[in-house]
Amino acid sequence: MRIFSIKEDGKFEEFSQRHFNVDHDESVLENWLESNSDEILEDSKLLIIGRQVTTNIGSIIDLLGIDREGNTVVIELKRDRTPRDTLAQALEYASFVEELDTNQLEEILQRYVSAEAINLASYHRNYFELATDEAVSFNKEQRIVLVGQRITGEIRQTSAFLRRKGIRVTCLEFSYFQANGEKHLLSYDIVVGKEPPKIKQITSGALPSVSKDSFMDALDNNGKEVFGQLLNFAGERSFPIHWGTKGFSMNVDKGGTNVVMCYGYPPKSVYKQSVYTALVGRGGFLSKLDIPESQVEQLWQEAQKTNLFQPAGRELKTLINRKFSDTEIQVLIGWLEKLAKSIENYELY
Repeated sequence: MRIFSIKEDGKFEEFSQRHFNVDHDESVLENWLESNSDEILEDSKLLIIGRQVTTNIGSIIDLLGIDREGNTVVIELKRDRTPRDTLAQALEYASFVEELDTNQLEEILQRYVSAEAINLASYHRNYFELATDEAVSFNKEQRIVLVGQRITGEIRQTSAFLRRKGIRVTCLEFSYFQANGEKHLLSYDIVVGKEPPKIKQITSGALPSVSKDSFMDALDNNGKEVFGQLLNFAGERSFPIHWGTKGFSMNVDKGGTNVVMCYGYPPKSVYKQSVYTALVGRGGFLSKLDIPESQVEQLWQEAQKTNLFQPAGRELKTLINRKFSDTEIQVLIGWLEKLAKSIENYELY
């Protein structure tokens, strides 16, 4: 099929179909789907709660969402054709997500939007505009969405088989067009998974926030030493601490607007006992401050040079799974001090 736009003079301008992977990497496709998430599923809007979510074995989920019924949705993107192992990879991710409780899903959402006070049940209710007598039970089922410029016959056949066995797999195939190097057009078709919507009414409850005392009680001895000094540092510098359902965020107050510096989590959270940065994720440091990307890159590199941080999706993390020396804790605090100064030196958007 040939596709044209109609110019002001009435003449046609043809869009040529192109291979998406020639000019773009997968992060561009992630951005587009993240911004248009309600167009992904065949039967429901979709609330994105996480991007580049790290699993328990270190693999990365491209996008993680929740549908109207509270089912989790694992989205795996391929900018070209879908290789044979794509579905196996997505099933591996779904097996990880199946083990997440509501508390852990809420943590992922809080990190995604950089807001420790966000409540998953309320956020979901508002997003889907549920009636006052409606609520959902989260993560009773797991769904899989595969997105690719070409969904291969093997993937279609296996996905259809899994659907017949009760595993909800949706395959979305897209075509990419371009005209004059500037105008872009994306069309897509759900090639596996068209089905009528089902709406259920179930009951759920909200989760309480932790306090400093309950958080410290949940830590092991290694965590108590590190987080004790981090929280003392925050108190001395008057950095606001926001407590969530499991952990906390440490913030810098910019005239009433809090900019997240890092997150802290206890051993039984989905992130394990750790400190996570908030440099580039949605709602984080880079999205709130008018700061050059080169400055963010410098902070990233300085964090890695400490040998305390390791990559975690789009962010960095410090796993507290051993005894940290006082010197190491001071190095960690020193990096946070540099981060705080950068936040203080640059203006908000």
